[in-house]
Amino acid sequence: MKLYIKYMVSLRCKLLVKEELTKLGINPVFVDLGMVEVPGQISQQDHDTLRDNLLRSGLELLDDKKSILIERIKNVITEMIHYSDEIPTQNYSDYLSEKLDYDYTYLSNIFSEVKGITIQHFIIINKIERAKELLLYDELNLTEISYKLHYSSVAHLSNQFKKITGLTPSFFKKLKKARNQNLENI
Repeated sequence: MKLYIKYMVSLRCKLLVKEELTKLGINPVFVDLGMVEVPGQISQQDHDTLRDNLLRSGLELLDDKKSILIERIKNVITEMIHYSDEIPTQNYSDYLSEKLDYDYTYLSNIFSEVKGITIQHFIIINKIERAKELLLYDELNLTEISYKLHYSSVAHLSNQFKKITGLTPSFFKKLKKARNQNLENI
């Protein structure tokens, strides 16, 4: 049986879900971002207990098919941008269709209907968040970040960065340095 969990986006979340299942005497077969596979069916009582325990930790057990699909889309995008060193060389629509085994038009329509933004805009937001992380780590320059995130140029990344954050990447980086200097002066 597969269980889908909302807000499960990190290794810590995966460990927490595994721990909650173990407390119920259920050994998961597979635990991934947003999804857990358990052997056989689980009782309604265990299902309710798991739901309550996950809610206390900020996670939500999903039952609605649309919500499950939306979480799967978000998790594939999050995994692709934040946790993979290699962003797929094929376009995002083909990648999502292949990963989720649905037509992209269907995925796009459902996502837009439920979330109020397009999948493409959600991808851009995630890429900019990843760019902000990489800028703060200060290990890669802007050219390397734009290459890593598959932007056609530094200018393209900079334009999207400014459109989403209101700041240029270099100004964003300067803010971090200024903040660190202020902390050192305290």
